Amino acid sequence: MSDATVEKWGVFEASFDGPSSGNPYLDVAFDAVFTHKSRAVRVPGFYDGNGTYRIRFMPDIEGEWSFLTRSRTAALDGKTGSLLATEPSTGNHGPVRVRNKFHFAYADGTPFLSFGTTCYAWTHQPLDMQKQTLETLKKARFNKMRMGVFPKDYPYNVNEPLHACFERGADGKEDFDRPNPASFQHFEKQVAALCELGIEADIIIFHPYDRWGYADMSAKQDFRYVEYLAARLAAYRNVWWSLANEYDFLIDTKPMEQWDRYFHILEENDPYQHLRSIHNGDVTANFDHRKPWVTHTCIQNPDVKRTQEWRDAYGKPVVNDEPEYEGDILQSWGNLNAQELVHRFWITMARGGYAGHGETYSHPEDLIWWAKGGELRGEAWKRIAFLRDLLEADVKHGLEPLGIIGEWPWSRVSGARDGDGDFRLIYFGEHQPVIWSTGLPVDSDDYDVDLIDTWEMTITPVEKVAAPVPHPTRHGSVVRGGQPDAAFGVKIPRKPFQALRVRRKRWRIDPCLA
Repeated sequence: MSDATVEKWGVFEASFDGPSSGNPYLDVAFDAVFTHKSRAVRVPGFYDGNGTYRIRFMPDIEGEWSFLTRSRTAALDGKTGSLLATEPSTGNHGPVRVRNKFHFAYADGTPFLSFGTTCYAWTHQPLDMQKQTLETLKKARFNKMRMGVFPKDYPYNVNEPLHACFERGADGKEDFDRPNPASFQHFEKQVAALCELGIEADIIIFHPYDRWGYADMSAKQDFRYVEYLAARLAAYRNVWWSLANEYDFLIDTKPMEQWDRYFHILEENDPYQHLRSIHNGDVTANFDHRKPWVTHTCIQNPDVKRTQEWRDAYGKPVVNDEPEYEGDILQSWGNLNAQELVHRFWITMARGGYAGHGETYSHPEDLIWWAKGGELRGEAWKRIAFLRDLLEADVKHGLEPLGIIGEWPWSRVSGARDGDGDFRLIYFGEHQPVIWSTGLPVDSDDYDVDLIDTWEMTITPVEKVAAPVPHPTRHGSVVRGGQPDAAFGVKIPRKPFQALRVRRKRWRIDPCLA
């Protein structure tokens, strides 16, 4: 008989009594080996205060598991137990993985199209505001949240956090060798709350905007902290690891080899190998995402038409988590109009990447979504939800660019197809052609073509017409035109921010005729 029952990709936890004297965070180490048939998984344990030690495990196979703890501390060594992993519940698709080189899927194969937002310090705000944030997320349709472990000291975000991240010593200062269990217990509670909403927690481990000293911990303290996070949080299926927000602004105190070591610590202590990335500040300071311990490319860059360039450079999924934000604050990265942010989302998706949302409207009490969560006051989020719903209805493999970098006309407009091309998306953005044919399928009878107004959120069938025959144009020794570039064309109203959705018709066979 198993000691406990937990669903596949759920969280199993076992706790043990152990020493509380001295500094258990430094002095005591223990782990457990979980076994299912011939499979063994090492899971690190952690100290949770008041003489309590815990291990957390996420079973990824249904059936009987047993475990055995290991430690040089007698009270924690040789403890055994078992669990039964059952079928996952509705909505539990497991952790997100890289799939098809440039895209993502849950562990059960369900495609994951990333539509993220940023609330850096939401878990450090008053509890009522955190509750409000979760209520907002229920309607907003984001499926990923960028959030920092540490509080943030930055314009519009200067309030004291709910908890100190480390226990205070006799001198009143935080002791970076003693994590505060209350702080991390609260943080993981909110990670679990996001999981209940179907939202991935993109956990930012370090950032430079700090007045508490967290950014200036020693290398050894950093390494222990990263290991501690892996032990506490890795069992939550919705975890992504982001080593830093704007790592390059910390490079003077955390050199490149130190960043690589953080990645390796996660590799060594996260049994489930959750996604791992790192985020730049300066647009010229992209991390070398080609390194094998980086699972996907995370960047900050407003030039979203370069998305395909980053795909080719790094050979991994591209998530542009900061293509700048909708808002009206002084800083130029935070005062886009809503239509421009929506525009950048569409360009990014139609070039085979993924984009992130942020909202930075000024507020007399600095209650700004990007910093603290709470309420959304803008308009982009509604259009981003529309885009997510539209793509999730048809995209099964991941959008692949229709042309190579620099190829006409894809250097101007954006276009992509899913898998073998049963679904295509062509986004015109600032361009407003009245007729279009490039990138359309060969046979017009097999496809439905709809016009999408990305701002008004309308979908309308378009009129198909004969493809235009462009006049031959000589560019030096190269002659372009002279013949139609597709079998048919479509009429489009003269208006910017329009898109075409092209779908192979879903022929229905009458069972009486089959």
